[in-house]
Amino acid sequence: DLDLGHYERFTNCVLTRFNNLTSGQVFENVIKKERRGEYLGKTVQFIPHVTDEIKTRIHDLSSQNPEVDVIITEIGGTVGDIEGHLFLEALRQFSLEVGRANTCFIHVTLLPLIRAAGEIKTKPTQQSVAKLREIGIQPDIVICRTEHDLDDDNRRKIAMFCNVEHRNIVAFRDVKHSIYECPLDLRQDKIDRLVVDNLGIESPTPDLTDWENFVERLINPQHQVTIAVVGKYIDLQDAYKSIYESLTIAGAAHNAEVTIVRIDSESIEEGDASAIIGEVDGILIPGGFGDRGIEGKILAAQYARSTGIPFLGICLGMQVATVEFARNVCDLEGAHTTECNKDTPHPVISLQEEQKGIKDMGATMRLGSCDSIVHPGTLAANLYGGEQTIKERHRHRYEFNPAYLEKLTEAGLIISSVSAAEGLVEIIELADHPFYIGAQFHPEFQSKPNRPHPLFSGFVKASLKSTAAGSA
Repeated sequence: DLDLGHYERFTNCVLTRFNNLTSGQVFENVIKKERRGEYLGKTVQFIPHVTDEIKTRIHDLSSQNPEVDVIITEIGGTVGDIEGHLFLEALRQFSLEVGRANTCFIHVTLLPLIRAAGEIKTKPTQQSVAKLREIGIQPDIVICRTEHDLDDDNRRKIAMFCNVEHRNIVAFRDVKHSIYECPLDLRQDKIDRLVVDNLGIESPTPDLTDWENFVERLINPQHQVTIAVVGKYIDLQDAYKSIYESLTIAGAAHNAEVTIVRIDSESIEEGDASAIIGEVDGILIPGGFGDRGIEGKILAAQYARSTGIPFLGICLGMQVATVEFARNVCDLEGAHTTECNKDTPHPVISLQEEQKGIKDMGATMRLGSCDSIVHPGTLAANLYGGEQTIKERHRHRYEFNPAYLEKLTEAGLIISSVSAAEGLVEIIELADHPFYIGAQFHPEFQSKPNRPHPLFSGFVKASLKSTAAGSA
């Protein structure tokens, strides 16, 4: 879910699978409990059994994190949709059980602007809140998403007909430059004070100086850098969202605006890589699955390696860099990943031997956070500040084939990190290149404002040097 990434970046928290609850998970747990006899033969119903399961997950999250003062629970979708009704009912019950004074309901609505009349319509917000009150939930704060300022007359109208205090109607305007301006705009409307006052929490005034400086660097950068992202989901606006945000964050750390050029890898298969990619300062190949567009990614990796353009390959991006190196440096004709070509004569990327007979894809997925050992004296070790053990998040099935380890390293490929448990290849790099790194994990999930991931920070820094060299 994209929202999880936003929460991690804006709160500097590390979230786990327990921070995401879906209807499927809830129904599965209820059915398992019924099969185990935990309901003692009772008829299983949406209320109370499903709603109780939802409440249990919230309570479990609280007990697992005793140091936490507040749990933020977001219910996505639109009030009135059938998908969210059980979750809203569960929260209504939860509020009564923990005490109304210990809960704060914030309702986010859209205030549409009728451009022809220049009029903001408040009726959809009134109806949305009315629907919420039918369920039994009275919002304490209403945040109105709007393109323009909300005048006091409309604010008072919303307050009156939504039964919410006037000061608790917050106008959330579109920001001019970056989503990271949002906390600063919300602070102007004193949303932080409204929440803590509603919950009866004593809280000091937050110091947002670091965040303000971060936003200032985003808005008024001193440098420019252009990065090509070569993938097959380029047309989808939300695809690679964490990649784009990580590049932006790393750019801010180096006081640079990152211009991202989105390139469909299939287009490279049909033309000249240099002409399609053009004059960029760095090339990034993100993760993915399947064989569509794979040859275009391999050509992009070859272009970066042969021209000295800084390169960062993530997950599948690391694997295509390995395939390209095997084909064009080690002369292993037809080298490939068995994900795309099961009959390749040189499976430099493949499933682990013990997984080859497993048909269930989920059973072969390497998923979640794992420890890795970083080899000293490598570029990776330098980027990680000399750390010997790192913890990174994974989501992939295929691995670097150890049968080709010796041949590829003899030809100049450097293995700079391996997994602590199995010794699987985690990071590859090249010594005779300004910056050429492939990571089997997903560093984009650990980038935070004012704390960019080391690989992204190093990649943008190297790309800036490429910019300077090109303009010299």
